[in-house]
Amino acid sequence: MSEKLGMIGLGKMGLSLSRELIADGYQVAGYDIDPARMEMFSAAGGCACLNARAVAEMSEITFSILLKAEHIEDNLFGVDGIDKAAKSDLIHVEMSTMPPAYSMNLCTKLAERGIDMLDAPISGSTPQVEDRSITFMVGGSDTAFARVEPIIEKISADTTHTGPSGTGAVMKVITNLFVNASTALLAEVIITGERAGLSHEVMAHCLPKGSVKGKMLDMSIVPLTQRDFTARGAVEIFIKDMGIAIDLARENGIDLAVVPAARAMFERAAAAGWAKDDATRVIEVYEGKG
Repeated sequence: MSEKLGMIGLGKMGLSLSRELIADGYQVAGYDIDPARMEMFSAAGGCACLNARAVAEMSEITFSILLKAEHIEDNLFGVDGIDKAAKSDLIHVEMSTMPPAYSMNLCTKLAERGIDMLDAPISGSTPQVEDRSITFMVGGSDTAFARVEPIIEKISADTTHTGPSGTGAVMKVITNLFVNASTALLAEVIITGERAGLSHEVMAHCLPKGSVKGKMLDMSIVPLTQRDFTARGAVEIFIKDMGIAIDLARENGIDLAVVPAARAMFERAAAAGWAKDDATRVIEVYEGKG
């Protein structure tokens, strides 16, 4: 493969993405603050680096997927950030979910340092990475997209160039708006059906046959009915993402109603100590356990 790649952030998503890229024959350098994640990355065939700068020095295209803004700032612009590699023609693909205005600011700051950035958030979780059914929503320059698209299209079901910088972030925010609020709504559906006497088997059979049919139901019905809260999309991430959606809507003159109500339920789940559990645990808030 001609392009040398780097992955900054080797959490569940970053490590899974790295494994797929390595499977496609790419050389992948990587960095994470957690030594255990670095060991897993090395075991998968990646080249572990001491910091983000070292990743960039070994790469022509870097990717990162991180949880918090301070992590992004440190790895892009910190003492050992990718900008310190001072490489020409480096492309950075930022897959972290973040406010569109912040994404555009990162793009501007990186451009001043000679780095072309794409905002390329992902719809899907680790099982979808592993079966290559994730989708990429990519904002940024045509030139950078043309180089990155052949790499990421092979590990996804769809890769769409959404337009200029920031539009990928907008598309991810509104996608999450639906996913997050739908999870709370499906919890209401299941617990109401249970309390009214329906069996899980009947609901699992009937709901997909009608207008409720869809991926959200497919992903949520088993965790909700079996109360399996192994983290796939954590409560704390839903709270963060809904906050971004509420702010984006307000910036555009819209006061959302459904999303804030759903967010309040996830905030109650977090207050009960379930912040790192799967977001479907919100059903226990309805049950009065949180």
